[in-house]
Amino acid sequence: MVPFSHWVTFVIAAALLIALPGPSVLFVIGRTLALGRRAGLLSVVGNASGMLVQTTLVALGVGAIVAQSIVVLTVIKFAGAAYLVFLGIQAIRHRGRAAAPVEVGAPRSTMRLLGEGFVVGVTNPKSIIFFVAILPQFIDPRAAPIPLQLAELGLTFVVLALLMDSIWALTAGAARQWFARSPKRLSQLGVAGGVAMIGLGGVLAASGAKN
Repeated sequence: MVPFSHWVTFVIAAALLIALPGPSVLFVIGRTLALGRRAGLLSVVGNASGMLVQTTLVALGVGAIVAQSIVVLTVIKFAGAAYLVFLGIQAIRHRGRAAAPVEVGAPRSTMRLLGEGFVVGVTNPKSIIFFVAILPQFIDPRAAPIPLQLAELGLTFVVLALLMDSIWALTAGAARQWFARSPKRLSQLGVAGGVAMIGLGGVLAASGAKN
């Protein structure tokens, strides 16, 4: 187990970092605005599942190898960026569905929404770099096996991200409820959500090219 004082310090640092709007938050907001609150919350769960895979790889030592490989990181970055652009285009193409009554919900299946969020989460190279660079700063080699401590800290981060990103999804969902009073406004909101995801994909691709 991670020493309690180390764990508390990590929780504070992680919460402050997660609170800042980043790629995951923007993705969740874009999905919620485009497809509704249900899609946003499922995207949060899927995204967190992807991060959980990353933390497992870091705990096993694979994350460090990936983080040191420019080629692998570049492939992951552009794959994730391309997928975000694809999701954004899909949201714009199917914006008419967004104009349906909110109570009906998004037409996409639960597994599809979870899967799409998972792909975005597991292909986020910035998370891998964060886990590899930051998690080791909070462990105590004398307290417990290092992989176990890394896994504990990673799981803590994922749970915090799950809770805090859900708040963003619920907030965006409340805003979408207001837009739902007008089918035209709701359709335009779906376009805005799609554009946000396309823009996020472009930003990630551009930042990836500089690393």
